[in-house]
Amino acid sequence: MAAASSPDTAPAAPVAKRDRTHYLYIAVIIAVALGITVGLAAPDFAVELKPIGTGFVALIKMMISPIIFCTIVLGIGSVRKAAKVGAVGGIALVYFLAMSLVALAIGLVVGNILEPGTGLAVTDAVKDAGHAQVDAEAKDTTEFLLGIIPTTIVSAFTSESVLQTLLVALLAGFALQAMGSSGEPILRGVQHIQRLVFRILGMVMWAAPIGAFGAIAAVTGSAGLDALKSLAVLMLGFYVTCFLFVFIVLGTLLRIVAGLNILTFFKYLGREFLLILSTSSSESALPRLIAKMEHLGVSKPVVGITVPTGYSFNLDGTMIYMTMASLFIADAMGTPMSIGEQIPLLLFLLVASKGAAGVTGAGLATLAGGLQSHKPALVDGIGLIVGIDRFMSEARALTNFAGNAVATVLIGTWTKEIDRGRVDQVLAGQIPFDEATLLDDAHEAAPADVPEQGGDKELAKA
Repeated sequence: MAAASSPDTAPAAPVAKRDRTHYLYIAVIIAVALGITVGLAAPDFAVELKPIGTGFVALIKMMISPIIFCTIVLGIGSVRKAAKVGAVGGIALVYFLAMSLVALAIGLVVGNILEPGTGLAVTDAVKDAGHAQVDAEAKDTTEFLLGIIPTTIVSAFTSESVLQTLLVALLAGFALQAMGSSGEPILRGVQHIQRLVFRILGMVMWAAPIGAFGAIAAVTGSAGLDALKSLAVLMLGFYVTCFLFVFIVLGTLLRIVAGLNILTFFKYLGREFLLILSTSSSESALPRLIAKMEHLGVSKPVVGITVPTGYSFNLDGTMIYMTMASLFIADAMGTPMSIGEQIPLLLFLLVASKGAAGVTGAGLATLAGGLQSHKPALVDGIGLIVGIDRFMSEARALTNFAGNAVATVLIGTWTKEIDRGRVDQVLAGQIPFDEATLLDDAHEAAPADVPEQGGDKELAKA
């Protein structure tokens, strides 16, 4: 028996793997510090490093479509009642709209209090820089809605539109659901593909320190200290506003609805926040957010619908940014807006942000496109914030990510699609996240441990 018990201690190897990923993220922190140093010491050289960061983000983005497809197909295909999926989507969209309005309101209040644009000069160079930000790719709402439909089923995976992948995955999931037991072999195949895709993502993550160094160095080198000093009031005000929104508004909601402490919850997502901070892109953490929310105990349908949809419709940080930037530009142009002018503009930007979802550099491009359509005179002033936009994009991305993470837990709670016992265990560190595979095979294989979701996870029985 002694000989049999000693091999039982062999599974210590996976723990070692998790320890190695711990050092990986320490390396990311060091890389960020080095990137800032290089950006300040040799800005011209630092700007040339931008392709390194861009390449790393591109590596992660190429995994987003297959991960979303697999997650949604597995989630919906194993749910017995289609009405449950519709309920999740309806609640999610109502919540996203409500939080967007709250974020706009908060930005409106802070922007009117600070008035950071007063006294700045708008030169011809600034005007040219502003007009250059009006992205020709930005679409109006009608084009955006039609753009959700891919040219072919396969093209949804080759485009950069998350919503196209979402649509195809929803159709495939409902079709497999209708097929019943005859669709189970296909679901098993999708499950194997999901394991492969997450394993590839785990390999890509080892390039994170290099990508973080290139991205941060380029941002620091291109902006420089002069832009930071002259626009410090706007930038710091935006950061403080995002902080208050996340920890007061979202933190209160998370405590009241789900009974969770937001600091404990964010500690669980610490590596994702670090990844976003180093790449200035919330999309870089989207695949990991899906994996971690499922590991936390939220059901696959809720995660699969809430997270991808939220990345286009639940952009709290972008809402705050557009509000404060619009007021800043209006003040700098010497044409401050009354409340009666501010509210229609911001409601228009709320809609315009959905039409420009997925456009590269969405924050600045959305603002420029919205102002061009609704208040063209203000486009001249956009050049004032070009220099610090990438630094503000850090707060935008972090706030957007935090909003979507909290939304997933809240919607899971409202729809009773979350295992609270498992949530407590995961947040207490009793069930560690597998950084190697990004999947919890043991949890999937034992649906009995998840009583609220067990009835919907027929795939686990296969």
